[in-house]
Amino acid sequence: MEEEVRELMELSGFDYNESQLLDTDMDYERPNVETIKCVVVGDNAVGKTRLICARACNATLTQYQLLATHVPTVWAIDQYRVCQEVLERSRDVVDDVSVSLRLWDTFGDHHKDRRFAYGRSDVVVLCFSIANPNSLQHVQTMWYPEIKHFCPRAPVILVGCQLDLRYADLEAVNRARRPLARPIRPQEILPPESGREVAKELGIPYYETSVVAQCGIKEVFDNAIRSALISRRHLQFWKSHLRSVRKPLPQAPFLPPRPPPPVIIVPDPPVQSEDDPGHLLEEASCADVVLVVQERTRIFAHRIYLSTASSKFCDLFLMEDGDPPSQARDPLLRASSFDACEGSGETEGAGMRTSASDGTLGREGDRDLSGWSRAFESIRSGVMEEPPGYSARRVTVVKMDSSVRPGPFRAVLKYLYTGRLDEREPELMEVAHIAELLEVFDLRMMVANILNREAFMNQEITRAFHVRRSNRIKECLTKGIFSDVTFVLDDGSITAHKPLLISGCDWMSAMFGGPFLESSTTEVVLPYTSRGSMRAVLEYLYTGQFTAGPDLDPLDLIILANRLCLPHLVALTEKHTVSVMTDASMNNKDIDGEAVMLLEAAQFHGAHQLAAWCLHHISTNYNRVCRKFPREIKLVAPENQQTMEAQRWPPVWYLKEEDHFQRAEREREKEMALHQKRQPKRRWLFWNSSGAGSPASSSSAVG
Repeated sequence: MEEEVRELMELSGFDYNESQLLDTDMDYERPNVETIKCVVVGDNAVGKTRLICARACNATLTQYQLLATHVPTVWAIDQYRVCQEVLERSRDVVDDVSVSLRLWDTFGDHHKDRRFAYGRSDVVVLCFSIANPNSLQHVQTMWYPEIKHFCPRAPVILVGCQLDLRYADLEAVNRARRPLARPIRPQEILPPESGREVAKELGIPYYETSVVAQCGIKEVFDNAIRSALISRRHLQFWKSHLRSVRKPLPQAPFLPPRPPPPVIIVPDPPVQSEDDPGHLLEEASCADVVLVVQERTRIFAHRIYLSTASSKFCDLFLMEDGDPPSQARDPLLRASSFDACEGSGETEGAGMRTSASDGTLGREGDRDLSGWSRAFESIRSGVMEEPPGYSARRVTVVKMDSSVRPGPFRAVLKYLYTGRLDEREPELMEVAHIAELLEVFDLRMMVANILNREAFMNQEITRAFHVRRSNRIKECLTKGIFSDVTFVLDDGSITAHKPLLISGCDWMSAMFGGPFLESSTTEVVLPYTSRGSMRAVLEYLYTGQFTAGPDLDPLDLIILANRLCLPHLVALTEKHTVSVMTDASMNNKDIDGEAVMLLEAAQFHGAHQLAAWCLHHISTNYNRVCRKFPREIKLVAPENQQTMEAQRWPPVWYLKEEDHFQRAEREREKEMALHQKRQPKRRWLFWNSSGAGSPASSSSAVG
């Protein structure tokens, strides 16, 4: 028994070894101190021993410790003789009366003999668990008759233990319980009215406690002491210091802590393969550039990818569009200056827009580029009707220098698309030669690293490549450079780039990469879409990052992202929306109306995390929201209304308990006021009778 007590004390942080031990034969009762024997009874595993240890040892245990361990009936009365700290904690002052509370633990088995514990008891604390309806039923059928049989004059207090289970997450509680323990079901949790009705039938006070929340422990034992002292005052009426003891006081209800809001979890972004967007290379469906190598090899490419990876291609396509090179010298779009080439770009810019109408690719209007760059021979504009079934569209035809070979050039293009170079490339020197012609200096450095057997350094070059490309693509989106499609929206239009859309979104890939009208048109109408939402989607598809502009409507963006099948963007928008609403709430701004408006719209458009957060906000501010938006709350779906009722804070049982407590307090105040009115009259009659009797006594003495 002593080893079990020591184990429980060590678990709760009680220093058993360093406590001062007393002589077992000493008399621990002190003069002018009322010693109260309190017997604690109840079914097994209702929390009797935990309650005793919380009072006698100040044992504060976590819910996990309480659920993972069970110490059946370890508290013995001998602890008051052997442990100084336990003895000191037993002393208390209640209503100006010094007491020493001695707690007795008992077995919960019904067939055990407990008469040794009931002997000379001053008060009995009858416990049951609010998560076990059978334990409350046994209070009436077994425990109360047993108490009245062995100690009929002792007052009884009914205590509902494990109050924390009324608002706890029962799924987490059942997972933390012992493997063989019976799971707790929500319908088994007893409301406070059940315990109070039983206590009213028995004519005894009722209280509730929780060792986890450390609530109700002092109230239970203080009122148990009051009941014992009142009973003792009736039997030992000469003890005048017991006259100030009050009746057991009503217990103030315990307000459970506000449940924390759900955490918005952003999943990992979609995993892209190493060749993405390399799979678009040589794909004719959305190509707007045809690179002709050695007269007979045609390679399909895309202006946006070539321009953001190579400053030489950027200048070439800007001149093809009619812009002078001086305007193309943006630091985000160019890696170096090409002042020596400005003259040729300005003089012959008008001759590059001719196209042929006979055949797949036109053969007229070639512009000689041999004097501008050693990498190119000519450039012209043509019309392409590939692949079969697609509408004809205008493309830029670039003829490469005769020294450029198809194999190494494809390796260079793959680098321009993906930022990677295969170490097993057989013609590295040719790759380096083409990189020098195109002034792609990072690729030359990667080739040198591979030749020097330092290929591990290429990873850093690849990371830097993607950072530069992301910045350049964002700049292209801002300025509309190299765009090939325009989205017509409700409040304007915005330009975009089909290859980037196809690479970042399956929905866009199906629309622009298939044999649909949108694949060849330059204007696409998107109804019910705003510019702010579309711009956020484009920045996400281009850079993989979420940027909230000043004109962004989160709900519009969620609707658009859900239409485009972008769950990662939906989660990012949810997190941003919750962050904005949380900041507004902390700044004392009203967000109740916004939460009500977003609730079902978010559920309908797949933003379930945002809907759960709004549902939590409404539930934890249920009374205020219902007063402000009664009609909107009535129109909410029945499932949401059930969730609000189940998760509302403060809970319904607390509001009922608060109302009952206020009524009990008013009745107690009336009784105290009536008692104070009667008390002066009695004193006046006492002194009046004594004053009237004194002359009579004096006259009789004279006579």
